[in-house]
Amino acid sequence: MIIDKSNIYVLIMAGGVGSRFWPMSRNEFPKQFIDILGTGNSLLQTTYERFSDITVNENIYVLTNKLYGNIVKKQLPELISTNILLEPDKKNTAPCLAYASYKIYQKNPKAIIIVAPSDHLILKENNFKDIIINAVKFAANEESIMTLGIKPTRPDTGYGYIKFNSKTNNDSIFEVESFFEKPNINTAEQYILEGSYLWNAGIFIWSVKAILNSFENYAHNIHEIFLQGMPFYNTNKEQSFIEKVYSTCPNISIDYAILEKANNVYTIPSDIGWSDLGTWASLHQVSIKDDFGNSITTDLSNLESTKNCLIKVKKEKAVVIKGLDNYIIVDQDDVLLIYPKNLEQEIKDVSSLVSKNFGSNFV
Repeated sequence: MIIDKSNIYVLIMAGGVGSRFWPMSRNEFPKQFIDILGTGNSLLQTTYERFSDITVNENIYVLTNKLYGNIVKKQLPELISTNILLEPDKKNTAPCLAYASYKIYQKNPKAIIIVAPSDHLILKENNFKDIIINAVKFAANEESIMTLGIKPTRPDTGYGYIKFNSKTNNDSIFEVESFFEKPNINTAEQYILEGSYLWNAGIFIWSVKAILNSFENYAHNIHEIFLQGMPFYNTNKEQSFIEKVYSTCPNISIDYAILEKANNVYTIPSDIGWSDLGTWASLHQVSIKDDFGNSITTDLSNLESTKNCLIKVKKEKAVVIKGLDNYIIVDQDDVLLIYPKNLEQEIKDVSSLVSKNFGSNFV
């Protein structure tokens, strides 16, 4: 089955603030716009390129907060400006995906939609594209909600999990039985042993009709809000309509609004070299390291009795460290962070405390 590229749409989610990547990620310039991997491209630019040969340029949309519209324009000059959808308020993922989906339906009722975060790492690009095309074909034939599940490589407590069961008539696609929030270490180890659990990557594929029906059935209040916009989508009245109604939306994720309620959810167990790059430790895990497990961004270093550290500094900075094990060291112009890696989940709260004590310009 050949899918017409003109019917494939991509929604790139780029509205988060990346607070766990503080102090590099800031409210005015979050991590999706930063070249965190040192490749010469921001995470957003890399994500855009990933989909550029899966669909046509005019079918790629970036969903972001109104604060970041100009950054998106600057980083993706090839993107059609009307394909930058600006959220007036931070309302989590369900409202912005509803907005984009009703807008696309008004343009093309045959659309198949791929939803992708802007800040994830995918090392096995060819595997990823093959899996996406398989999912798109399935979504074109079945009224389904598809989520990519990542085959776990360790009992990680930082991810949500998907439990899957019987196969469909497509050998690589499975029905989802249930979703589970971030487990403790003992539960995560049990998930790995059982073998029927996957990490939830937050990458979705569905037909526009399937997702609109899901909003109508499971999140009717959101459905009613965005259904009103059908006369305005893809016109010069669209933004004023969104500005008017967006604040009335509930603050809710697509997982809670749709996925955990629907009975037509499927997953593909995927080996794509994936990381959500959600924390400094996740970056350290995928970074090149020396013989002692240190990842460092300058060649001007003298490390003694130091191991398992992530050291993020300017290339021209000389670094001397002795006696640190399992630390995050991030040197920004106005902030120096030195923090135990095993306590990195506290960094979000630390940044809030810094803002309270020293001023919001530090976050």
